[in-house]
Amino acid sequence: MEHSSIIDHYLAMPYWVIDILPKQVPSNGRGQYFKIEGHFLKEPQFGAICKKFSNVIIKLNCYCDISVCNALGDCSDNPQPEYIEECLSSGKAVYVVLKSEHAMIGFCGDDHYMTLYNPDENLLELVSSLAHSEGLFVWKPVQKEKKHDGFTTDDLKEKGGTCDVDYIVGGYQG
Repeated sequence: MEHSSIIDHYLAMPYWVIDILPKQVPSNGRGQYFKIEGHFLKEPQFGAICKKFSNVIIKLNCYCDISVCNALGDCSDNPQPEYIEECLSSGKAVYVVLKSEHAMIGFCGDDHYMTLYNPDENLLELVSSLAHSEGLFVWKPVQKEKKHDGFTTDDLKEKGGTCDVDYIVGGYQG
């Protein structure tokens, strides 16, 4: 199966969020979610978050083989740590396929969270431990029936690798 087909397959699977926030913010929350989100999406905070995400993936590669794919379809199996850092700080979508685990991690490139698709109990425990070691949290959001509204990797290619649709549910429940 081609990488884009594999990625599209996982986008429809159950998912967990790897986030700077410990749980999903309710849509009727009394805080300033969007102001706070904007703060964390600016430098130097965003660069620090991307570094934490890179570290989780690099550490995960100690335990399982990974294939890192950018939104344009370029993939690299078990790449050098520097390549992982470069991809996650590019501002473009990145997918990390964990073939032997039958799972995937997606990062939109401009969000404060990653999404872990189809983890089994062991992988979820491992990723949670790695995330916690970086000061991140792993939580299960309210699952929407239609997770990505038919959005595919072909749509990403047309948009130059950016995600501006709500196919990965992040910290805000809206």
